[in-house]
Parts: sequence; C-alpha cells; structure tokens
Amino acid sequence: MEFTTAPADAQRPAPLRTRVTEMLGIDYPIVQAPMGWIARSRLASAVSEAGGLGIIETSSGELDAVRREIIAMREITGKPFGVNIAQLFVRDPSIVQFVVDQGVRFVTTSAGDPTKYTRQLKDAGLTVFHVVPTLAAAAKAVAAGVDGLVVEGGEGGGFKNPRDVATMVLLPLIAGRFDVPIIAAGGICDGLGMAAAFALGAEGVQMGTRMVSALESPVHDNWKQAIVDAAETDTVFLNRFSRPGLRALRTARTTELEHQEHVGMDEFGRALDLYFGGDMEASVALTGQVAGRIDAVRPVADIIHETMREFRERARLLAAHA
Repeated sequence: MEFTTAPADAQRPAPLRTRVTEMLGIDYPIVQAPMGWIARSRLASAVSEAGGLGIIETSSGELDAVRREIIAMREITGKPFGVNIAQLFVRDPSIVQFVVDQGVRFVTTSAGDPTKYTRQLKDAGLTVFHVVPTLAAAAKAVAAGVDGLVVEGGEGGGFKNPRDVATMVLLPLIAGRFDVPIIAAGGICDGLGMAAAFALGAEGVQMGTRMVSALESPVHDNWKQAIVDAAETDTVFLNRFSRPGLRALRTARTTELEHQEHVGMDEFGRALDLYFGGDMEASVALTGQVAGRIDAVRPVADIIHETMREFRERARLLAAHA
C-alpha cells in the first residue's frame, strides 16, 4: 500500500492520500460509523466538514426521517457523505432506489448478504463497501464485487457476530488475502489506533464510540459521560450464544442481560428514552471497549485533526526505529 500527503493550510493537518480518500473524495480516511438515530445530519455534517466522511444511518428504519436528514446534509455541507444500508433492519425492497434517488454516491452495506444489493448499487454508479466480521464474509463480499471492505473487530460497539474476532487478528488476516481498500473498525478512537490499523493493512478507519461521545453527537450527556467514565472492562457482550451479538455499555440492566440465553430486540423498545432522554437503564447503550480510552467530550473537528497529527507523529516514530 502507498499513501502520500499534500500541504496543509494554516488550520488543518495535511490531507492524507490513500485509496479510501481517493475513492471518497475526502481529506482524511476517517469515517463515522452509521449508528441508528445518532448518525444523522448534526453529527455526520461535522465529520464531513472536518475532512472525514459522515454517514447517515438507515438502521432506525425511519426512511422519511432519513430523507430529511440527507436534505439537511446538503444544506449544511457541500462535502462528501455516505449512507449505510443495514439489511437486518431495512428490509424494504425499494431501499436501493431510495438511496439512488437521494443522489448519494457512497454506500456501506451491513448486517446481511453482500450479494443482495451490491450489483444494483454499483450499476447505479455508487461506490460500495461492505462491513465484514470474518474472513469468510470478506471473501463473499469481494466475490460480490464490492469496491472495498469495512473490517469490523468484535471489540467495537453495536451488533456483532457472536463468534467475535478482535481487530488485531481479523484485519491482517483479511488484508493479507484481498487487494481491496479496507476501512478498519473496532477499537479505534485516535491516531495511535489509526497507525496500528494502517500497520495491519487498513487504508482508513471508522470510529463509532468516539463519535457517540463527541460534542456534536445528538445523544444525551448522560451517555457521553458514561463513556468518559468507563473503564476498558465496562462493556458487556450480549447473545454470545444467540443472534445478533451485541456489545454494549455495562449498566445494571445490561449486566443482568449478559447472563440471559437470548436478548431480543424488544430490549430496544425504549431506546429513545436512553439515547435522548438520558435514562441509562431504559435500553441498551451500544458502546465499544474503546470507551475505556476516551477521557473527554470533544468537538468532532478536534477529534479528527488531532487523530491525523497523532497518526503522523506515530508513523514518524515507527519509521525512525525501522
């Protein structure tokens, strides 16, 4: 893999050129995860304006709201952004046409079979990355013709493969088999994580929990503070022997659910009371282990630009020891 840099202006780090940034038309290969109800215009526009790639979610299933959020994105920013199609939650057969009709140029597909939508999306001229939690899933996605992969380790928050594999193992395994651009996800919140991901074969990174805790995140301050206060051991893995696997913040509720054979989607029935009302026991706060490394609520631009500076500093240090 080769990447180059370009001169920075006085306020921002220099752009970083990789296959990911070239494909997506962005300055920095940092993508915001498509979290249900959270990944909307307020957060996504801040990411895009800072030089990364904001993503609008569809996993909430609220397609009318999603359409409004896409319109809002274009009013707020002229920078590139993408949309995620979460197949487990959006079963509407018209979802591809919906995305195409919004004029979106980049899509990540997840939580489902990559053969279902990839060809339709690519025939419509979109760039498609599929989220994969295993080597077998990566092989299927590449065979389906995706442009790239989001390789997601089991330490990340949200919906997971019950047989989770850590990013440190999964990323080099997949990067060593397939010559497609890879965005690494799971356990990344800063330049150190980004440098590690690039060393293992990634050309971009995705941040979820770090963005949930960002100043522009729409979630209640109680959730943000819980992330800041969390230790590295303060997440639980639910449905270890069922589906879908879930990694969430440890609360009294999720500690009890951790011991149940199956945790159903009814546990998310009061999700909005948690997300925006601040009741941390109302639902399941999907959060990654990297919460243990997050120590402050910070603006998105600060997160992205400091990540880039730290990434370059670590890369220089590693080169000096090579």
